[in-house]
Amino acid sequence: MTDISIGFVPLLDSAIVISAKEKGFFAEEGLNVQLTRETSWSAIRDRLAVGHLQGAHVLGPMPIAANLGLFPLSPQLIAPIALGLGGNAITASAELAEAMAAHGDDGSLDAAASGRALRAVIEERKAAGRPPLRFGAVYVFSGHNLELRYWLAGNGIDPDRDVEIVILPPPFMPDAMAAGTIDGYCAGEPWNTISARRGIARVVTVKPKIWRSSPEKVLALSARFAEEHPDTIQALLRALYRAANWCGRHENHAELAEILSRPAHVNVAREVLEPLLDGMLAVSATGSRTVEDFFITDRKAATFPWQSHALWFYSQLVRWELCSHSPRNVEIARNSYRPDLYRQALAPLGAPLPGASLKVEGALTRPESVGASAAGLELGPDGFFDSQIFDPDLIDQYIASQRKG
Repeated sequence: MTDISIGFVPLLDSAIVISAKEKGFFAEEGLNVQLTRETSWSAIRDRLAVGHLQGAHVLGPMPIAANLGLFPLSPQLIAPIALGLGGNAITASAELAEAMAAHGDDGSLDAAASGRALRAVIEERKAAGRPPLRFGAVYVFSGHNLELRYWLAGNGIDPDRDVEIVILPPPFMPDAMAAGTIDGYCAGEPWNTISARRGIARVVTVKPKIWRSSPEKVLALSARFAEEHPDTIQALLRALYRAANWCGRHENHAELAEILSRPAHVNVAREVLEPLLDGMLAVSATGSRTVEDFFITDRKAATFPWQSHALWFYSQLVRWELCSHSPRNVEIARNSYRPDLYRQALAPLGAPLPGASLKVEGALTRPESVGASAAGLELGPDGFFDSQIFDPDLIDQYIASQRKG
């Protein structure tokens, strides 16, 4: 068997990697995978850089940032498979949530309504001479930081002037909220649910309400390791794809929740995790809401590494001055995601494979069948809350328009 070390952070969306190990999909493909649990994304970054890990469950923008040389130690990484769509939420402290409710937030999780209420609270605080609200994000180069900023900016809030954004590992968020260190945060589940059930916070919006069917985690692999072990990479992708399909079936959710609840994995009670797998999100101490498409592993090409997803992440890195914009950087960002390797690995399984590697993001208002190598591939809806469209062929114009936002 081929030995591989893969890192993960304890989150609901580590499900595909963990189940591939625990349900034997890796072993069936001739792989001996050692999983390593890490608390922070910086630890994952560093262990990839020094070769302790050959691969990891990582934030979608991380391979792009690494390949652009934005890390202190920047390993060359590729992302040949995504690990699902959705899974994040934005949570406000009980005090902030009460203030937002007083300004019209009705608890519907609507991204525009909650954002308008937050803007009113911020304006009220400014008039009273109070300090800016502080929001937590899990990492600078994270979908969380970028979607938090996108949500704020789309509601007329300047993320760099009207609020303060600080970085904290996801498992630390509930304790930071309880201590009053932060007023809100954007994190993956189950760390929003935990704050809500403790009565210290309320979920105010969710990733699918900001950008439906949107990307989150990917599997990052050392580019050198992938180049030197092509057969191993194909086996790895087959195992993860099979695990993703297993995770997506409702009848497996009780078992999956039990697996994730173990101390070596997410280490959160099964009773907390299982509803999340069906899109039932705890939003307060006693309240829950069903969120359609909250976390998807097996539908809507959820594991396909769309290069348009990579380019949207890149556009936001440029927008917030985390990297410079150039034709070369566009190519680096695009080629960080490797749909060619995905197709090569999964064609023998008869998986429905998109014919294109990029698509216009935010254009689908309803589910739509698309061209694929096999029948049964449906995409969308995939709209942004502000009705914007991202066409990767018009990335220069998009970046120029976003800079004005």
